[in-house]
Amino acid sequence: MSQPIISKTHPDWFYKLFPFLLWWPKVTGKTLRIDLMAGLTGAVVVLPQGVAFATIAGMPPEYGLYAGMVPAIIAALWGSSWHLVSGPTTAASVVLFSSLSVYAEPASMDFVYLALTLTFMVGVIQLAMGLARMGALVNFISHSVIVGFTAGAAILIASKQLKNFFGVEMPRGGHLNDVLVSFYQQIPNINMYVTSVALITLLSGIAIKRFFPKFPYMIIAMLIGSALAFVLNQIYGADVTKIAVVGALPDTLPPLSSPVFSLDVIKDLAPVALAVTLFALTEAVSIGRSIGARSGQRIDGNQEFIGQGLSNIAGSFFSGYVATGSFNRSGLNYQSGAKTPLAAVFAGSLLVVIVVLVAPYAAFLPKAAMAGILFLVAWGLIDFKELGHILHSNRSEISIMAVTLLGALFLELEFAIFAGVLLSLMLYLMKVSKPRIVTRTPDPRQEKHSFSSEPGLQQCPQLHFLRIDGSLFFGSANHVADAFAKIEDQFSEQKHIAIDAQGINFADIQGGAALVKEARRRHAIGGDMYLIHVKQGLWESLEACGCLDEMGARNVFQSKESAIRGIYQKLDREICKRCDKHIFKECQEDPALK
Repeated sequence: MSQPIISKTHPDWFYKLFPFLLWWPKVTGKTLRIDLMAGLTGAVVVLPQGVAFATIAGMPPEYGLYAGMVPAIIAALWGSSWHLVSGPTTAASVVLFSSLSVYAEPASMDFVYLALTLTFMVGVIQLAMGLARMGALVNFISHSVIVGFTAGAAILIASKQLKNFFGVEMPRGGHLNDVLVSFYQQIPNINMYVTSVALITLLSGIAIKRFFPKFPYMIIAMLIGSALAFVLNQIYGADVTKIAVVGALPDTLPPLSSPVFSLDVIKDLAPVALAVTLFALTEAVSIGRSIGARSGQRIDGNQEFIGQGLSNIAGSFFSGYVATGSFNRSGLNYQSGAKTPLAAVFAGSLLVVIVVLVAPYAAFLPKAAMAGILFLVAWGLIDFKELGHILHSNRSEISIMAVTLLGALFLELEFAIFAGVLLSLMLYLMKVSKPRIVTRTPDPRQEKHSFSSEPGLQQCPQLHFLRIDGSLFFGSANHVADAFAKIEDQFSEQKHIAIDAQGINFADIQGGAALVKEARRRHAIGGDMYLIHVKQGLWESLEACGCLDEMGARNVFQSKESAIRGIYQKLDREICKRCDKHIFKECQEDPALK
């Protein structure tokens, strides 16, 4: 399916306000039927996931379902992806729990109000970034950050569910080491009735997913776990088994809600909001682009930022906590044959109907069964294939992944995101601050004496050819200056230097100043500096800072041939007469040298 050509009958700003008008012409009776079935499938799948994610987030179970209703509809209508489905996700849920549990008791109303406020703040930041056209920012977040953070979040999810899986009492909060120490102390108090329910749920979920992949394994596994809990309670009595249940869910529409507009609360939540925003946007845009690559669609990052921002702002007023793109539900939406974003709109709308019908039955859902499901979710989050790729790649990617993973396990999750992003940017800047600089020399063994970087080739005693691959900016200016100094020490007799600038995209003031300084030094010793293959971006940046005038526009050439012809006229003929190398064609054809 390729990107359709839409005939626009309104100004561009109109389609920014109402982006759904771009794909609305694709809607037909046939696509409506297909999207309705895809939406129904998505609504059924999000039911157990929503409850599970709310449990991870420390929210009342129904809030996970509310987060899959209004936010999913808004994100679909104001985003750019045809298949992206937004709602509660594991990563966003675990960050929310870890960040807010220090301020309030999970599942309490204070905790809920903080979650709604955080959701509103995240939405405002996302919307502002989209309006400021900052969609390309997610490109600067290394994939290793996402892999490391997700793996860390998965381990934390499993550790937080140890108390529900084994039926023991453990203090809330704490880092991984605290949780494991607490669990170790509670091993003698493990409830075998609870553990059997959780284990059977886990094993049945694994079996169904393995042997019957088309079946909704989460729903079936929870039904099996619930049935086992019911049987155990009937045989031994609920007082003996002590199998706790989730409790009945409200069978109503998402109630209206309101964030807390307090400066103190906003100040406390600001770092968390920024970290969640970075991760949520990266997750949503990455998923949209991944599926778009298969469907033939181009994703507008800026519009996706706007859609995600509006969905979270709206969600905070309809009892939804932080929502972002869901890979599982988006992938299912695409595999179900969805044709337009109406499938996601149907999924959010039909979820309301399903919740009204099945909410009362949640009273029979054991927390142990939910723990078994969450163990499955946690395992599925760890991308072992990508972890293997990173571990076999360069040290930079390994260090980024390790810092993010260990930060997620033993520090605050939002700090882990910041640390991973900061380290990836630092390593990137270190890499681009050292552009590749190599000496180039005509190779007589190759046809037409093509230039080569192979060491040992004879060089002109007066002219040094150099190639720079990388832009010249404040971070790389010193590295380039050091390279010039090193060349001067090694090739002191070569007073002229020609720089192949084909690999230089631009130069800022400091980068241009480094070139001007070298040009002046060459003038002072009786030589000159020349630029070859200058791109338009480099020309314009050098011209803007006045560097081109100081270096001399006549010293800029667009080919090596013209550069050699022009530079050859400036070489010292006495040195040329004593030279026996004659590596240039001009040397060989000069009658004065024969």
